[in-house]
Amino acid sequence: MSFFSNFQSDKCPGSISGNPLNGMCEKVCIQAQKIFDACIKQIQIENYTLTLTDQLPTDPTYPLTFISARSVSSTGNITSINVERLADKQGCARVQANVSIPVEVLYTDANGVEGSAQATISVSEDVLLFVPAPSIMPYRITSEVSAVCAEGSFNSDGGTFTVNACITTILKVAIDVELLVPSYGYCAIPPAQDYSQEVCAGFFELPLYPQGKNCSKQ
Repeated sequence: MSFFSNFQSDKCPGSISGNPLNGMCEKVCIQAQKIFDACIKQIQIENYTLTLTDQLPTDPTYPLTFISARSVSSTGNITSINVERLADKQGCARVQANVSIPVEVLYTDANGVEGSAQATISVSEDVLLFVPAPSIMPYRITSEVSAVCAEGSFNSDGGTFTVNACITTILKVAIDVELLVPSYGYCAIPPAQDYSQEVCAGFFELPLYPQGKNCSKQ
């Protein structure tokens, strides 16, 4: 069982039917990350050079043949952040930053041995975001990222790959806060249902002995 596996309880997450106030019992303080603003950008970059590090095996036989590359974490590394508040747009600011996306590169060497390496894709962001007024608890600029490279070529002179990449970046303005929210109380946790491929399904459903009419004399 799970929350969404036919477990019937009004103390589980899911769609609301009827009066949404029914069962609400308290106001609770929770610690959460409040997102004041966010934006998404999706771009395709061409002829980007991936510099390989931490290769496994450590001494591949060149040249290498590119297989694929994709991000290994949804969290981007943000550097060179600059926030410039705009006098003509209250609450808005120009946010500039460099976002680095760690990726894993898969390839085969000249002997057909599969290998992997680490690399980084860096992109520059220059966007408008709502930035809250100054407070004791500071806001943070965070990023969520995704990158995939479906094609690439090996550069034998530098031991690098030239790739075309599809990049998604989400920038957020966030603060860790204590929020007061309405609550229905604690969740009811359903019992676990072990996974099974049901290899005997159909067989165990057969009758123990053949079913049919007995022969009878006419």
